[in-house]
Amino acid sequence: MAQRTWASTPVREGLKILKRFGELLCEQKAAVAAVISREAGKPEAEALSTEILVVLDTVKYLRNHLPEFLRAELVPHGNPIMKLKKGVLLREAYGVIGIISPWNYPFSLPSVQTLAALATGNAVVLKPSEFTPYSSLELQRLLREAGLDPDLLQVVTGDGSAGAALLNAPINKLVFTGSVATGKRVAQAAAGRLLPVVLELGGKDPMIVLEDADVDVASSAAVWGAFMNAGQTCLSVERCYVHEAVYEKFLERCVEKTGKLRVGSSPSHPLRPNDTERSRGRLRSTNIEMDIGPIIHERQLRIVQSHVEDAIARGARLLAGGKALPQLGANFFAPTILADVDHSMTIMREETFGPVLPVRSFKTEDEAVALANDSEFGLAASIFTGNRRRGEALARRIDAGTVMVNDVIACFGISEAPHGGVKSSGIGRTHGRFGLEEMVWPKYVDSDRMPGMKKPWWYGYGPAFADQMGGFVELLFARKLTNRLRGAVKSTKSYLRRRLL
Repeated sequence: MAQRTWASTPVREGLKILKRFGELLCEQKAAVAAVISREAGKPEAEALSTEILVVLDTVKYLRNHLPEFLRAELVPHGNPIMKLKKGVLLREAYGVIGIISPWNYPFSLPSVQTLAALATGNAVVLKPSEFTPYSSLELQRLLREAGLDPDLLQVVTGDGSAGAALLNAPINKLVFTGSVATGKRVAQAAAGRLLPVVLELGGKDPMIVLEDADVDVASSAAVWGAFMNAGQTCLSVERCYVHEAVYEKFLERCVEKTGKLRVGSSPSHPLRPNDTERSRGRLRSTNIEMDIGPIIHERQLRIVQSHVEDAIARGARLLAGGKALPQLGANFFAPTILADVDHSMTIMREETFGPVLPVRSFKTEDEAVALANDSEFGLAASIFTGNRRRGEALARRIDAGTVMVNDVIACFGISEAPHGGVKSSGIGRTHGRFGLEEMVWPKYVDSDRMPGMKKPWWYGYGPAFADQMGGFVELLFARKLTNRLRGAVKSTKSYLRRRLL
C-alpha cells in the first residue's frame, strides 16, 4: 500500500525529500564518514570523497533529471498507416526493489541504488553486508529524517541467509553487487521465478600506459588506483601494462611513491595504531590520517597473500610489500608491487581485491589490447597517453563497460555515466539514465485518433484482401516510384471494403 501511494505521489514532492536528505547528509558528513571509516577501515578522507561526495552528486543528478525522465514520452510513428495513432511511453515503478550490497563501499553503493529506486516510485528492501550494516542504517536514518515513509525503505541485516531470504521474498526486481560465484547463484535462483536482476560482479581492470604518457602522472594514478581502499574496489587497477620504452622508469616511480604511503587505522577506527612511527609505508603517528587501512577480514587477506605468493613462485619480481603487517593488526597488508607478471599467474586472472599492483611490459598497441581483453571480466579499463585522441581511439577496442583516458576509478563518481560491465562483470547498469531505466518498466499506451473508423486490416478479408495488403507493402517499401504509386491505388481499395466485421 505504501509503495502504491508513493508511486502516485507527484514528482515534486519526492524531490523535496531528496533535497532534504542531501542537506542532512551534507550537514552530518563528518559523523557519517566516521561510521563508514569504523566499519570498513578506510581513511575518513576516502569515506568523504568516494562515498559521501558520490551520494550527494547522485542527489543532485536526480533532482535535475528525474522530472524529465518520468515525463510521458511521445513515440513518433514512421509508418504512414499508423499516423492516425498517438503513442506514449510511460515508465512504471516495478514495486519493491531488493538490493543486496557489499562491504567495500558500504554507504555509496547502497545509497546510489536505493535513491534511484525510491526516486522512480519503488519501495526498497536493502540487505547490506554483515560486515558493514551500520552504514546502510545511517542511510535509512537520514531518509526517514528527510520525511520518507518508513515503510518505503526496510534494511534487513544478517549474513548470506538473509540475502537468500530476500531473493525468495515477494520482490519485483533484485539489484545484486558481489562476487561472480555468488552472482551466478543469484541469477540461477532468479531465473526460476523470472525475477529481473541487475548484477554487478566486479572486475579485473587493466591499465595501459603508452610510451607517450606522462610517467609521473601515470605512476601516481596506478598507485592510487591499485591501493585506494586497500585495493578493495571493483574498479581498482588490478592489471597494469606498460610500454617497454617507459617500463623501468614507471616501475621506479611506482616503488618510490608506494614507499611514502602510510598504512594503519584512521583515528575513528577501533584498530587505531600506537604512536610509534615506522618507515616505508608502515606505521605512522595516529594524528596523521592514514593512506591505506586494513583489509575487511582475514579470509580476504589470505586470498591476497596467495595471489602474491603464486606470482612470485612463477617468476614475478617483488619490488615492494608482499607481506602482511601483523604489528598493525590482523588484517593489514603492505602495498605491493610485482613486476614481470604474466597471464599464467592467478593474480592476472582472478580478482585479487587487495593492495597489489602487478605490472608487465608490452611492445605494441595491438599487444596491449590483446592483453587487456584477455580476461573473463569487462568492468572498466584505463589508458594513459599524451595524445587524447589516440587514447579515445584505443578505448573503442577495449572490452569494458567504461574506459577512462588519463584517469582511473573516478567514473564511479560521475552520476551521469552508467556503471556496469560485460562478460563476467555482470548484467545491467546502475547510475545515470541507464541506471534509472533499470528501476522502471516501459508501458506503451496507444490511442487511436479515429475511434469511429473500422481498421482496414480487421476481419472481412474477402478474395481481394491479400492483393490490397500487398498494395500497402508496395506503397511503403517498393524501390521504384511507379511501384509505390501502383501500391497506393491497390491499398486504397481496402478502405472502401463493405464487408468489414
